[in-house]
Amino acid sequence: MTRITVTYDSGETASYPLGVKALDVLARSGKLDQPLVAILVDNELMSLDTELESDCRVRAVLADSAAGAAVYRRSLCFLLAIASRELFPERRLIAGMAIGTGFYHYYFDEIPLTKAQVASLSDRISVLITKDIPIRHEKWPWEKACAYFEKTGQLDTLALMENLNEPQIPLNECAGFRDLQIAPLVSSTGDLSIWELIPYHGGMLLRYPHKDKAGVIEPFVDVPLLYRISEEYKERGRVLGVGSVGVLNRLSSSGRIKEYIMVAEALQNKKIAALAEAVAAEADTKVVLLAGPSSSGKTTTSKKLAIQLKVLGYEPIPIELDNFFIDRSKTPLDDEGKPDFECLEALDIAYLNELLLRLFNGEDVELPVYDFKAGTRRGTGQTLKLGGHEILILEGIHGLNDALTPKIAREIKFKIYVSALTQLNLDDHNRISTTDYRLLRRMVRDHNFRGHSARATLAMWPSVQRGERAHIFPFQNSADAALNSALDYELGVLKVFADPLLRTIKPTMPEYSEARRIQAFLDNFTPIPAQYVPKDSTLREFIGESDFHY
Repeated sequence: MTRITVTYDSGETASYPLGVKALDVLARSGKLDQPLVAILVDNELMSLDTELESDCRVRAVLADSAAGAAVYRRSLCFLLAIASRELFPERRLIAGMAIGTGFYHYYFDEIPLTKAQVASLSDRISVLITKDIPIRHEKWPWEKACAYFEKTGQLDTLALMENLNEPQIPLNECAGFRDLQIAPLVSSTGDLSIWELIPYHGGMLLRYPHKDKAGVIEPFVDVPLLYRISEEYKERGRVLGVGSVGVLNRLSSSGRIKEYIMVAEALQNKKIAALAEAVAAEADTKVVLLAGPSSSGKTTTSKKLAIQLKVLGYEPIPIELDNFFIDRSKTPLDDEGKPDFECLEALDIAYLNELLLRLFNGEDVELPVYDFKAGTRRGTGQTLKLGGHEILILEGIHGLNDALTPKIAREIKFKIYVSALTQLNLDDHNRISTTDYRLLRRMVRDHNFRGHSARATLAMWPSVQRGERAHIFPFQNSADAALNSALDYELGVLKVFADPLLRTIKPTMPEYSEARRIQAFLDNFTPIPAQYVPKDSTLREFIGESDFHY
């Protein structure tokens, strides 16, 4: 019998029969007493029932890792889809956005779930977990898979498959239920012991453990702002008739994508105009503070908002928070001993507030500029004095945190939260991560304007996320208004830019697994030419050739 050689991350090697299951290989590594959810084979993420067919290097993926936590979350969603099909076979379950440590799910018919129905689904999930049913990885011929999804009424999945031309389609199967395999899942329902299903706004929240606390479900902290955004943009998807990637791809293939782009852009500009009206309605407002996570489109939003405020008779004045950094030699250090430029203490809060108060008192104030080469702040010789129609716009990650402007009265501040929360799903059961959305924006921007490789962007992304969790997300609910900067067509455009960048990441690199995952995700999209994107679009902030200066 032909054998293969497996190399563990410890450097140890072992010989196995060709076709050995990944789980059996990991048994030798002594990892089975840990929360094992998947395996890396030559740095590519695979399910534990994968049969190994050549010499390879392997590493266990645990639930408390970023990749492992994602596998766990996807598997829980798959389990809920099984329970829903068994209890409510005629209803279309839709996986929605993440709210806190939970995914919002609802039914397409918009008939609210009762507490008893949510309890029934929860009970059914518990039964499925207790039975410890295998989750199998299958491959079906394309035609057979299409026929199955048509028969089961999974029409969004069928639409998605129109963009696939592989002869064999990967599926996940459990308890007679099948779904597209977008990414690996755990090997058995019994691996999903930590979860919670609770009623939420007529739907339900499927709650999961945070990767840093893999064994517990943390107390639920609601984020009403995100739910409001979700509902608003879900309705927009219904109006436009585009709620999934398969339907978007049909627009691209039929030549109707240009009109869809124009409508999407017009809707976003209308929302920004409404934000300007909301600012104007607060007569005492003297400063607008914009904040949001990385690559949420804050800069373009601030520029478009300034235009709309001018329409209303204001003279918007941008204040760059980067010019208020303290001297680099005094910058606090992070846990790794590196300068932490994202913490609030990296800014000269006292000086910023003194300057703002003087401006609001009608004084002439010299604006500073930060010399990033020297690591110090200096004067510009330029002065500013506010009249009756000027309004300040401050954009930065700490904008929603009142500790940034403790001396400024709340009634003269208008706070706006900007994020990118697409209402698109791959199909009914497979949502698009808002984090992936922003990561792709940043990857393309970093390459185009900062000279960073895709590998460098992926390597720094965990640090970026830690900063967001510490400095941005805790203050979301304090915003007076919010803007969703996502343009549902843009992933088709970003694919054109991102795919070649991701292909530079090779199997020997630690970032390869994440690169392959994102490539597989982008494979679901029909490319959309960048020439269709308006020059004032938020997307131009990332792909270039914008009418705005950044």
